[in-house]
Amino acid sequence: HSLLLETGIVLMGVTVVLQQVVDAGAQVLLIVGFTICGTMITVEILAREIFNIHKKIGSLLAAGAGVCGVSAVVAVAGSIKPNQQHIAYAAATILLFDAVSLVLYPAIGHLFGLSDRIFGIWAGATMLSTGPVTAAGFAYSKTAGEWAVLVKLTRNALIGIVAIGYALYYSRQGTTDATVENKWWYLWASFPKFIIGFVAIMLLRSAGVFSEAHIRAIGNTSNWLFVVAFAGLGLSIDINELRESGLKPVLAAALSLLMISSLTLAALHHVF
Repeated sequence: HSLLLETGIVLMGVTVVLQQVVDAGAQVLLIVGFTICGTMITVEILAREIFNIHKKIGSLLAAGAGVCGVSAVVAVAGSIKPNQQHIAYAAATILLFDAVSLVLYPAIGHLFGLSDRIFGIWAGATMLSTGPVTAAGFAYSKTAGEWAVLVKLTRNALIGIVAIGYALYYSRQGTTDATVENKWWYLWASFPKFIIGFVAIMLLRSAGVFSEAHIRAIGNTSNWLFVVAFAGLGLSIDINELRESGLKPVLAAALSLLMISSLTLAALHHVF
């Protein structure tokens, strides 16, 4: 379902007005910076100091929760070389929270009467993976979905930097196989390429290339791709892996998500 989701996001660029991005740029970047740094630091501290989780599992969890879900787990795993069990534990934990947050976020948004913009930015900044963020955003409203995807793509774009950062950290800790030989190549290899397509379509729309009929047709195609992709989200969760990983990674991720999402929501109410 990931290819359908990414194609849908690329086509969704036709519905986003460039001025909307420019107007929100600085605020969105500050929020994204806070959530990524706050989440990763919180998960690392909880994993190492409170729950005594293996440090590489903690790092995979921190990247997954802070940046872009399982995609970040895989990218960071490529740079720090954990064993397969560590990857499975982190991925299973991330997928559990994808399923839970997909239900809880819209419910909380409606309970507190959040505006479309606040909900979209909140979901995009604090939920874990792109699929659930997109699904929750559009379940709330079209505007919320557009904001959620826009903010989430900003987070996703930083995955290469995070992966290289972890590689440098572990290499200095004496883990000799945790290295990235060509940092620029690794940045490009781990960068989510579909973001380029999204930006290109958005710029073409802003330049007046598409007529209103084209915008509606492309937007409808994007919506249908989302519907099909979302239907496959539940198939990604492996209950056996989740059972084997135990409660510690789940508790670390849960406490971090609760803390950062609450602080972010309070900040959004203050800003907007």
